[in-house]
Amino acid sequence: MNISVTVDSAILQPVVALVAWTMLMWAWMYVTRIPAIQKAGMKLDPEAINGVQMSTLPAKVRWKADNYNHLMEQPTIFYAIALTLALLGAGTGINLTLAWTYVGLRVVHSLVQTLGNKIEVRFGVFFLSSLVLIAMIWNAACLVMR
Repeated sequence: MNISVTVDSAILQPVVALVAWTMLMWAWMYVTRIPAIQKAGMKLDPEAINGVQMSTLPAKVRWKADNYNHLMEQPTIFYAIALTLALLGAGTGINLTLAWTYVGLRVVHSLVQTLGNKIEVRFGVFFLSSLVLIAMIWNAACLVMR
């Protein structure tokens, strides 16, 4: 198999946008978490089981951290497939549209989770974003496996 490498940088725009959104969520997490820890008078204990202390914070505070963690999960697949498409020279057209759609759905997912956390809505948005990601993977697989 002979695959030529041509970088198509258009698809890197949604990659950078999702990275920037992730860092915005990181900042929002700490802007809400640190005051909540102070208000609770919590003494951080390195011996505590992972997550136990933070589970005592109000749900609206925890939702930001939960979402930040979610942005460290499935989006890693998005980054890999978007970079693959860029290297294959297939980062425009439908793939670029799919990438921006994925980013938009992940932003919506973040807002649903952090502002009200309606699980049924959040799952629906996650499911749709997963379908978009599968389409991107399919497109890359068709190019690589031909």
